[in-house]
Amino acid sequence: MSFTSIVKNEVSKLELTNIEAIALLSSIIINSEITENTIKISSENSSLARLLFIEIKRLYGVIPKITVRKGYNYNKNYIYILDINNNVTKILYSLGIFDKRVLNKPKEYIIEDDDTIRAYIRGLFLINGSINDPKKSRYHLEFLLSNEEYVNFIIELLNKYNLNSKYIKRENKYMVYIKEAEKIGDFLRIINATNALLYYEDIRIYRDHKNMVNRLNNCEQANVDKIVITATKQVNDINKIKDKCGLDILDDKIKVVAEYRLKYPEASLLELSEIISIETGKTITKSGVNHRIKKIEDIASKINF
Repeated sequence: MSFTSIVKNEVSKLELTNIEAIALLSSIIINSEITENTIKISSENSSLARLLFIEIKRLYGVIPKITVRKGYNYNKNYIYILDINNNVTKILYSLGIFDKRVLNKPKEYIIEDDDTIRAYIRGLFLINGSINDPKKSRYHLEFLLSNEEYVNFIIELLNKYNLNSKYIKRENKYMVYIKEAEKIGDFLRIINATNALLYYEDIRIYRDHKNMVNRLNNCEQANVDKIVITATKQVNDINKIKDKCGLDILDDKIKVVAEYRLKYPEASLLELSEIISIETGKTITKSGVNHRIKKIEDIASKINF
């Protein structure tokens, strides 16, 4: 079962007040097929079909006709089709949908407070939303819509919760999407998908931790590589002086650093300062080692083979 189906199964089982049910149905039906005498709602989710059947019957005393058929997509999921043929005008008016041809968003009383807005967004996800499983692919949540005016309304609605939603046109449709991991988590919280949110956050935290460890490992490796490259150059400079002139031309303090660098070619400057301090009994800091290494580099640069 896809993560989208898991989320839809969870939120379609939530209890609804009458005003929440109206907001949710408004969102679903305005995104369904409406004719003068019929409302036709199609979904691959059986939990959603059950929810719609129960709520339409409860609120309007209308029993939708349910048809189940095999889908034509590659996985051939069942499609549940609900046909509403009675009291269509009454239902549409109750849901703030007076004429879908000229009205592409509900009346304000349908989404008058936080609870009804959340229910409306939940309905939109149930009928037109999809979300990637965070364990299997990149973070992505989308709604596929057909009307630009409605798209702008939905983006405004989503961004009331700072979800940073955007849209692009895809052939004759519009895709409203959210890509930020934290924002998708916020969306699941908004629609009250509690169990799905816990799963999502567990995976997100694990992936973030894994990415952080990888970055630290890469950074550490880069530092090691840098130390090796720098130390190799220092050893080459010292050997150049040794071969051409001998290390006795160096000041005693600089000579000590040169000899220890040859003895410990892979040590960092900090490690080298600690080794010299312990073995000679004379304290030298990392800065002191670096200063003397610079002197060695200057001398080596003036020697020609």
